[in-house]
Amino acid sequence: MKSRIILALLLAGGIAAWMGTGTMVISGAAETAEIRPPAERTEADGSPFRVRVRESVAEDRGRSLLMRGRTRADAVVAVAAETDGRLKARPVNKGDTVAEGDTLCRLDEGVRAAQLAQAIAAQEQAQLEFNAATKLRGRGFESQTRVAATKAALDAAQAGVAAAERELAHTTVLAPISGIVQDPLAEVGSTLAVGTVCATIVDADIIYVTGQVSERDIIGFDVGAMADVSLLTGEKATGEITFMSRTADPDTRTFTVEIEVKNDDGRLRDGVTAEAKIPLSPVRAHRLSPGVLTLSDDGRVGVRTVDEDNRVRFMPVVITLQDTDGVWVNGLPESITLITVGQDYVIDGQQVEPVAEPRQDV
Repeated sequence: MKSRIILALLLAGGIAAWMGTGTMVISGAAETAEIRPPAERTEADGSPFRVRVRESVAEDRGRSLLMRGRTRADAVVAVAAETDGRLKARPVNKGDTVAEGDTLCRLDEGVRAAQLAQAIAAQEQAQLEFNAATKLRGRGFESQTRVAATKAALDAAQAGVAAAERELAHTTVLAPISGIVQDPLAEVGSTLAVGTVCATIVDADIIYVTGQVSERDIIGFDVGAMADVSLLTGEKATGEITFMSRTADPDTRTFTVEIEVKNDDGRLRDGVTAEAKIPLSPVRAHRLSPGVLTLSDDGRVGVRTVDEDNRVRFMPVVITLQDTDGVWVNGLPESITLITVGQDYVIDGQQVEPVAEPRQDV
């Protein structure tokens, strides 16, 4: 028992003496150990730091813009009555296809036919009076004033006939364009006033897809470019850009773009949500892996390259787009020697030993 107590006291005394010296050694490290970057350690050894590199050459990268919008028929015309009257007949119904000049509505003529007959009779009488005055004037039995008065009466009678004929013609409402009849439609027996809609015609032989494009993308294409259109209802078509506004919306800073799509078979509808894929001008860019991008001391995104003297050069880049193949950047020369491994351990101007990446057979 005494031996154990003595041993414990000796151990405790030894530990206390060691702690009193203030000397501590951490396992795996020396008191004077200094951790330095691999590049500094390599340079200290007298050999350049080795980095893996590959040649990168700029490529033409096609781009496209996805514009969202809605379809719009070429024309939607609400055909209105041009005179008052009771609707006597309506030869068309919803969904009917009509041609320009087809009858849409017939109004009760009322006394319009009698008014036309009266105007024609007045015209005939005025014509006779004018003829007689002209003959008498030729024989010297009539004054020039009388001839002028009969001529004015004849002109007024002719104008009366034209007005009566036009009023009678207005009782038949004709289609001003070809298309498909839809609501609103006037009901037979109702009384129509001037401006009351008789029928509505939709001309959908041409459909326009209208959308908005940002000011950043508007310069990437022009009128005449073709676009692929997809409707929410499932239809697909190809159209031509026929209009681009010259001024931006003051609130959204976007420009209106219209795409004309042929719709001869009538399968595309008016007012449907649509997407248009508009090809943009291709860009010359480098395709890189996101892993090779790095930051400069001032926070700029770029890559590190090796020049002809095997010295490191930082080059800032602008990311144009990103897809499944990587990132596409511009701002670089046509061809560069890109550091793909070790770029985070070297600095500008440092001498390195580039090692080419092994070729990968496809």
